[in-house]
Amino acid sequence: MKIHFFTLNDIEDYRKYYPNYAITYELMETSKAQSKEDFDQELFYNFITKTYNVPGGIFESRIWGDTGFPGLRLDFNFGLRLDIPEGNFRVKISDFDSDKVVFDKYISGGRLLSVEQYFIRWQVEVFLDEQKIFDHTLNLEGQPVAIMCKFNALGDTIAFLPYFREFQKYHRCKLSVCLPDFISEFAKQLYPDIEQIDEINFDTYATYYPMMMIAPFPAVPVDTRSMQMERVSGMLFGIDYLPPKAIFKPTLPPVTDEPYVCIGIQGSNVRKGWLYPGGWDIVVDCLKRRGYRVFCIDRDKTMTQYSYTISIPEGAEDFTGNLPILERANMLYHAKFFIGLSSGLAWLANAVNCPVVMICGFSLDFFEFYTPYRVSNRHGCNGCLNDIRADYFNPKIPCPYHNETPRELECQKSILPRKVIETIERLIADRGLTSPALR
Repeated sequence: MKIHFFTLNDIEDYRKYYPNYAITYELMETSKAQSKEDFDQELFYNFITKTYNVPGGIFESRIWGDTGFPGLRLDFNFGLRLDIPEGNFRVKISDFDSDKVVFDKYISGGRLLSVEQYFIRWQVEVFLDEQKIFDHTLNLEGQPVAIMCKFNALGDTIAFLPYFREFQKYHRCKLSVCLPDFISEFAKQLYPDIEQIDEINFDTYATYYPMMMIAPFPAVPVDTRSMQMERVSGMLFGIDYLPPKAIFKPTLPPVTDEPYVCIGIQGSNVRKGWLYPGGWDIVVDCLKRRGYRVFCIDRDKTMTQYSYTISIPEGAEDFTGNLPILERANMLYHAKFFIGLSSGLAWLANAVNCPVVMICGFSLDFFEFYTPYRVSNRHGCNGCLNDIRADYFNPKIPCPYHNETPRELECQKSILPRKVIETIERLIADRGLTSPALR
């Protein structure tokens, strides 16, 4: 079967970024493609199979939608998929919401596949010998639709969760969602009305594969560094507003009757860590003097990356471990507040309405969910994550701006403990909390 990938955007918008990403750079070294067009096709095949972790056979799997014309089949189960029989067929594919024509060619036999896997209101027109024989505009109303959300980033997944219910309501479809095991029980508790499934079987009208990729590539409609994560989630599902938050109902009692605070000192990489020397020890000591117990709820006691080691503060109680997310959610729900980084634990705390003090200088204030208790130092180098010119995720270096200089990771090293403590005191005042030591 001859397969041809097409994209919503102009191919030149992608080609200019080819040298900047590992997947394209490696392929450029090994590809035997004879033309730019052949290389594009090879790249999109590799991009989809690696990015979405799917077997290559998905491209040849059965298309379920019967158009009524022999051999012409259409569904939206891995992007737009269209089988064309042999003959003098002209296929025109457009974005219905903008009238942008993205494909208009004569084809005899083969399969068309869109590279984009997020919500697009596709319009498909097929002509045989210049006579229109088929016309269809994507419409999810009343249709069985699935969302495949199987990646391990806790914060990204939590950012998607509010949109599942809203997607079903907005598009009036019959939705089922495939989630990773680690968050399934938490999602059931927060959104019991969303049907969860164990695997995707492709007998639906459409299937979507949301991906919070930080790159100008077809997994997302924009470079996600340029806008708030929650708004990117909506864009992937065709929703341009923030949905209401669900109300978390705890399933476990507090771990103690004494007032406590949770902290999370690690993120997915060391760039996210608060690296002021002894900063966490100072904050933990301050909290304990105010009468709070302090529980460190990271997965690991210690994280080492590059030349940096981040370990549980000496004065904090050790609640580290690879515990179920629902158990962590219960701990955070009963905590007075959470102090951490731009990390999955901060997103989890926010999801259960636990006040969050976020210590973060590497991203700009708009990027994560809103908290009035964000702590940063904007008077030095900062915000590199949201600079599309910066090679933020280069695995060989910790700092995209000042690597191996005295200013390395300045954004995370220059946030003073007293600034964090002042923010904590403001939170305590705002919430009408009384430090246990003053009772």
